[in-house]
Parts: sequence; C-alpha cells; structure tokens
Amino acid sequence: MTVTNTQLAIGIDIGGTNTKFGLVNHEAKILEEGVLKTGEYPTIDAFTEALYTNLKPIIDKYQADYTIKGIGVGAPNGNFYNGCIEHAPNLHWKGVVPVRDMISQKFNLPCSLTNDANAAAGGELKYGAAKGMKDFIQITLGTGVGSGIVVDGEILYGHNGIAGELGHTIIRPGGRKHWSTGLHGTLESYCSATGIVITAKEFLAQNPDRPSLLRDVAEDKIEAKTVNECAVKGDELANEIYQYTGQILGEALANFVMFSSPEAIILFGGVTKAGDLLLKPAKEHMEKNLLQSFKDQVPIMLSQLKEADAAILGASSLV
Repeated sequence: MTVTNTQLAIGIDIGGTNTKFGLVNHEAKILEEGVLKTGEYPTIDAFTEALYTNLKPIIDKYQADYTIKGIGVGAPNGNFYNGCIEHAPNLHWKGVVPVRDMISQKFNLPCSLTNDANAAAGGELKYGAAKGMKDFIQITLGTGVGSGIVVDGEILYGHNGIAGELGHTIIRPGGRKHWSTGLHGTLESYCSATGIVITAKEFLAQNPDRPSLLRDVAEDKIEAKTVNECAVKGDELANEIYQYTGQILGEALANFVMFSSPEAIILFGGVTKAGDLLLKPAKEHMEKNLLQSFKDQVPIMLSQLKEADAAILGASSLV
C-alpha cells in the first residue's frame, strides 16, 4: 500500500442552480457524493456552513483509512489566482466573494478554486479524452458556453487568472444581444442551450406558414432538448436550427484553432447530445474557415467523462 493510494480529494462544483460535491480517489472513482441547492443560501457564510454540514460525515467516514489531501472548487467566474468568485451573473452572491479562503478555513484543508470550465478541462486532462495531450481546448455547451484552454500541459489562466472566456467572444458582430452581459453577437448567445431556444423561436416567427413539429409545443416550453427531439424525427426546421448553430460554432472553432493550434477540440455538455446534427456542420464550417496549414489537423471530439460525474472530477483534479 502506497501513500498515493490512500489520498483522496474533495471536488466541489458550484453552479447557479445546484452545487455538487464528492470524495474522489486517484482512479477517478467518486466514493461519496451529494448536492445542495445553491440558491437556497443567500450568503456565502450560510453556503459554506451547509457544505461543511453535508461533507463532514463523509470526511469522518473515510479519514481513518485515507488522507484527505485537499479541496478543489469549480465555479462560474472563479479566479484561480486570488481564489475568489468575481461578479458571477448567475449567483446570488454579488461582487468579489473569497470562496477559497472561506472553505479552506472552515474545513482546515488546502483549497484551490478555478473557473468551472477550466475545472472541466483539468478533469478531461487527468481522467478523460485529453489524457496524454499537451494542447487542447475544451468547450462546454450547456446553459451557457464555457471553455478551458490547455497549452503545453497547463491550463491557460492569463495574467489576471480569468483567461479562457471563449463563450463571450464576438462571432457575429452587432448580432444578438446577450441576456446577461449585454454584449452583442457572442458565441454563447447562439451555441448554448439558451441560444438554441432563442434561435428556434426566431425561426418559427420568421416562417409563420411553415409546418414544424416545434409548433406542437407551447413557445414557453421549448427547450434545446425539444429541438433535438424534433430534428431526430426529421423535422426540417429543427434540422436547420442545428445547421445554423453548427455553422456559428464551426466558425468560432476555426478562430480558436488558429489562435492556439490545439491537438483537439473537446466538446462537453448537454447540447452535445445532438451528436452529428451539430457536429457535422460545426466540423464543415471549421474546416472551411481555416488556413490551409491548419486544415484536417484538429479533430472535434466528445468528452469521455460522464456528465453526471464530470463537474466533481474536474474540481477534484485541482487537488
């Protein structure tokens, strides 16, 4: 028995709706896990106390036979350098919140914090499709669009700790206004689940006489999953929504490839369940917009991490 095998890490993923946490070993097995409703805690103090209350019995259960090495936290707008969540639009805790230090003090354990998408990239590097890679870009396509950029085996943080916001890069100048940031034409505005729903409503309004299975669903009930289900059934309008979304994604990916020349683009998140409906047009338009020296060099891959586990594994990879 080696020391390595007896070390465990706590992974915490703070989301706008839920906070997931778990105890992880070196083989990427989550030994215990749980969830909190993030929105039920109006202050970071109350949230930290709830985390401790839920994790303490788990720690007590394992600490006789294992060493808890530390805590890794992934969070929206998480700054790796200062350990703070900074002005996260989808969290109740406004301003600059010193999450890392508060959790470290409460648990009396070392704690690291990073952006949630960077945490996902770290998990992919340690446990998933990027294992063995030195240069790749992970794009998370969910409610929003996040990204983690790995260069020479290290996550790119930039001089201030918040590099890698590819979801907020402008891909349609003067385009759709983002619902939270107010920026116009960002990748997230089009290629997130939220963006796909907006596109679906726009397409339906612009083609009032065109039949579509989407018209059988109340407008306020349309989700990205709805568009996917209709497209799979052969609905032309739903398929065109994915062609449009895939084109924008592919054009953005071409920019990203020429920026850092990665070994691969790895996609993760609920939107990727659309499979080739999204991936084919994305690949086509990525290749169409690359310089010759970049063409056919960069595969678009899907994450190998289970969606249910990825957030916890990604956060624990910080430890």
